[in-house]
Amino acid sequence: MLDSAGARFQTEGMGIIVANLFITLDGVYQGPGGREEDTQGGFRYGGWQLPVSDDEAEQAIEAGIGLMDALLLGRKTYDIFSAYWPHQSGDIGGILNRVPKFVVSSTLAAPAWAGTTVLPDATAAGRLREEYNQVHMFGSGVLIRSLLAADVIDRLHLWLYPVTLGQGKRLFDAGTVPATFRLAEPARSFPKGAVSLVYERAGGVETQDMPGT
Repeated sequence: MLDSAGARFQTEGMGIIVANLFITLDGVYQGPGGREEDTQGGFRYGGWQLPVSDDEAEQAIEAGIGLMDALLLGRKTYDIFSAYWPHQSGDIGGILNRVPKFVVSSTLAAPAWAGTTVLPDATAAGRLREEYNQVHMFGSGVLIRSLLAADVIDRLHLWLYPVTLGQGKRLFDAGTVPATFRLAEPARSFPKGAVSLVYERAGGVETQDMPGT
C-alpha cells in the first residue's frame, strides 16, 4: 500500500528510496540493535533502542518493512545484516531474505547473502528507483549522506528515541548538505516516547531576519 506521495512517484514512472534510521535525541544512529553490533570508535552503548521501544513502535516498524520490495545498504550495515538475517525466519526475516538486496561497495567481491547485488557507487543506487516501487534502507549513515548529497533519497524516515548517548556516529555531522525538509506524513508518537518522522526534501535553505532584529 502506498500513500499519496508514493503514488505520485509511481504515476511519474519512478519508485521511491526510503532511508529508515533509528536515531537518538542527540543524533546518534550507531549500534541500536545490540551491544556488539557496532563498537567502532569505542562505542559503549550498543543495544540502546530496545529499552526505549515498545510493542506499538515495533509493529509500526514491521509494517514499514512490509512495504518494501528491495533493500539497499551500505557496506558496514550489510555486514551486520548478512551475519544475522539469513539465519532468521518470521515475518521480518522472511521479507529481508526474499527481497532483492543491494550493497554499495568498492571492495565486496563475493557477497554471501543470497539475492545480493553489489553496486559501485551512489549513482548506481539512485537508478534502483527505475526498477522497484519502494527501496528501503536501514542504518547505512555514510551511504545516506552520499545519497542526500546527490538528492536521490525521496523519504527520510527518522525513528527518534528519547535517549541521549553523547558519543557515536551521527547522520548530520560536518559536511551535511544544507537543505529544507517537509513532513510527508503526520508525526506519530509511541507509548515509551519514540516518534516517527517522515520527511521529504523541500529545497534549499532560506534565511530571514526575525522581526525586531
